[in-house]
Amino acid sequence: MKTVLPGGAPTATISGIPLRSADFSTLAEALDYAAQGEAGFNFYDGRGELSVALPYRELRSRARALALRLARWERGQRVALVAHTHPDFAVMFYACQYAGLVPVPVPASVHLGGHEAYVRHLRQLVGDCQAVAAFAPSEFIGFLSEATTGLPMALTGTMDDFMALEALDELPAPPAPSELAYLQYTSGSTRFPRGTMIPQSAVMANLHAIFNDGFPLDENDRFCSWLPFYHDMGLVGIVLGCVAMQRSVDYLPTRDFAMRPRVWLKLISRNRSTISFSPPFGYTLCARRLRPADITALDLSAWRVAGVGAEMIHPDSLSHFAEVLAPAGFRATAFLPCYGMAECALAVSFSPVAAGASSDCVDIERLSGEAQAHPLDAADSQGRSRAFINCGKPLPGFEVEVRDPQGLPLTDRHVGQVYLRGASVMSGYFGNPEATRDVLSEDGWLNTGDLGYRVDGKLHITGRAKDLMIIKGRNIWPQDLEHLAEQQPEVRPTDASAFSVAGADENEIAVLVVQCRVTDPQALAALAGRLQEGISAEFGIQCLIELVPPHTLPRTSSGKLSRSRARNEFLERHTDERLKESPRFLVSVGRRTAAKSSAAVS
Repeated sequence: MKTVLPGGAPTATISGIPLRSADFSTLAEALDYAAQGEAGFNFYDGRGELSVALPYRELRSRARALALRLARWERGQRVALVAHTHPDFAVMFYACQYAGLVPVPVPASVHLGGHEAYVRHLRQLVGDCQAVAAFAPSEFIGFLSEATTGLPMALTGTMDDFMALEALDELPAPPAPSELAYLQYTSGSTRFPRGTMIPQSAVMANLHAIFNDGFPLDENDRFCSWLPFYHDMGLVGIVLGCVAMQRSVDYLPTRDFAMRPRVWLKLISRNRSTISFSPPFGYTLCARRLRPADITALDLSAWRVAGVGAEMIHPDSLSHFAEVLAPAGFRATAFLPCYGMAECALAVSFSPVAAGASSDCVDIERLSGEAQAHPLDAADSQGRSRAFINCGKPLPGFEVEVRDPQGLPLTDRHVGQVYLRGASVMSGYFGNPEATRDVLSEDGWLNTGDLGYRVDGKLHITGRAKDLMIIKGRNIWPQDLEHLAEQQPEVRPTDASAFSVAGADENEIAVLVVQCRVTDPQALAALAGRLQEGISAEFGIQCLIELVPPHTLPRTSSGKLSRSRARNEFLERHTDERLKESPRFLVSVGRRTAAKSSAAVS
C-alpha cells in the first residue's frame, strides 16, 4: 500500500540505523540494509505538496512481493521500465534486482516531436534491449502499448498487471556482483542511444567512490531532486545513491520542474535539503523565472552541495544564479562541478567540496589553432579568452589519460580525447559488439568521446569530439556559439544549436540555429546581426544564422540538444542551391524558409 501523508511533512531525515557508506556488493544488499531504517522516498506534486511517501522498508517489501511474479522469466532477461517519477518505478526496478532480471529505464517524456516520435523512440529502445516485458504507470501505458505492438514480449502493463501474475513460492538466488545491475541508455546526443551494460560491481564501486571521496555525507544530509529517473544522474546518483547511503530524498517530477522551477527551490527551502544536483540549464532556468517575491520566501542556507554536471558548464551562468539567490541564503561555494557519463555508471571526477566553481581562463587563439590551453589573465584578454570549469581530480580507482589523435598521452594543458579505465566502466554496449570495440579496448580503456585537458591532475572538459567544428583550420566548439546566442534577451537557455555543414566550395560553414518567439522581420534581422557581429568579434569566423520557431530543435531523451539531428534537419530544410546563395541568415517558419542576403541585414 502507498502511504499518503497530509500537508507536506517529510519523513525522517536520519536513517535510524548505523549509517553505512555504500559499502555493499549489490543494489539488493543495499536495499536490504536501508529497509531496516526510517529513511525513504518522498514524491511531491507540481504544487509542492507531498503525495506519496515510500519508506525503504516498504519499497523492499513491495519489490520482493513483485519479484516472486517476475522470477518466472529466465535470469538475466531485460524488463523495460518507463521511468516516470513515480513510486512504482522504484518498486519495479528493485523487484528486477531480487528476481535476477535486468531493468532497463526508458524515457518518460513525450518528445517535442509529439506522440508518434515518442512511440517510435520507445519501440526502438524496447526492441534494442530485447525486453521480455515492459512496464509503464497508467499515464504512459497507452504510449507503451502502442510502442510494443507486434514485439515478441510476454507482458506489457501497469503495476496491477504485473501483480496479477501468479507468484512463485520463493525468490531465486540473490544477484552476484558480476551480474548486470541494469542497462542505461545513453542520451543519444551524437548518435542513436546505446544501452550501456553496468554490472553490480561497477555501480557499487562508483557509488562508494562518489559518497566517500566525491562528497562525503553527514548524518543529517537530505536530498532533493527533479532529475529524471531515466538519466544516469537521476537514476544512479539519486535513486540508487540514496538507498545505498540510507538517506531520504524528496522528488519533484521533471515536467513540473520545467513548468514551475521555483517549486524545486521551495522544497529545498521548506525541507532543509542539503544536497541537490542539476545540469547547468536548470540553474539558468531558475534564475530567469524567479520573481523577487519568490526569493524573499526562500531559505536556502542549508543547501551545502549544489551539484552541477551532465553538460558543458559556463561559469557566468552559475555566477548569475548565485547572485540572484544570495538574498535567500544560497552560497556560491555550494556549487560542486563534476564530470561523468553513463558508460562509467555515473561519476568520474568532482571538484573540491565547499570550494565553489573555479575556472581556467585560456587563450582562445592558441586553443583553436594549436589545441593548447595556454593560461591567460581574463582581465587583460580583451575578449580573446575562454573559461573552462575545473571538474576536479578523478575519483580513486580511475586512471585518466588525455591522448592525441595517434593515441599517445599528452602532457598538461594539451587538449585531446579523454580516456579512462577503472572498476566503474561498463562491460560494453548491449547487443552491439562493434560499437563496444569502437570505444572500449581489450585492456579496459574507454574512449569517452570528450575533449579536454588536465592541469595538475584536474580535468577540464572542452566539448565532444564529434561536435568539434573545424572552420578554416580553427577549432571551434559549438557550445561557445550556443552560449553566445543564449546571452541575447530573445533567446532562452538551450534554444540554440551549432554545427557545421559543407558549403558550395566544400569548405565547412558554421551554422547556428536559434529558436525564438520574435516574428517581426526587423527584430529578426537585428538579432541575426548581433549574433554575427558577436561571433565574428569573439571567434573570428563567419556564421550562418537560422532563426526558427519554438519547439523546432530536436532533443535527446534527457532533454539535451541533439546536434547531429539538428544538422540533419537543417539540411532537409535547405537545398544545396540555397546554401550556395551564401545568405547571412535564414528565417524558417513551418515549411517556409526565407533567405536574407547581406543587403537585407545591413
